[in-house]
Amino acid sequence: MSTKSKGTRYERELFHMFWENGFSGVRTAGSGSTPFPAPDLLVSNSRKILAIECKAVRSNRKYFPEKEISELNEFSIKFGAEPYIAIRFDRKGWFFMHTRDLGFGKTAHFISYDLAVEKGKKFEEIIQ
Repeated sequence: MSTKSKGTRYERELFHMFWENGFSGVRTAGSGSTPFPAPDLLVSNSRKILAIECKAVRSNRKYFPEKEISELNEFSIKFGAEPYIAIRFDRKGWFFMHTRDLGFGKTAHFISYDLAVEKGKKFEEIIQ
């Protein structure tokens, strides 16, 4: 399975999880192919709006270019949404990190499994 198809599968999984738990949403297929900022998922339950970038990783750490985070933040401000990275570590489930809680290395933002456990939210927490 290609990396792209794996990512699409996990975006859809998360999309369905939100719908099954009282949220409405849209999935922006090809969100990285537009010149304008667009998150992978945009979901709401009328009390909160979440703009979400989805990632699935095998390792215990994922890096994000500054541009990717700044575009998610820009979109979220204009849309009135909260900016989150949803990251699925293999066999460990989904974690949701607000962009303000990401780690920052020498040149890029990151999420490690330990940071996600410390500062992130599980799916059950994000839908409350």
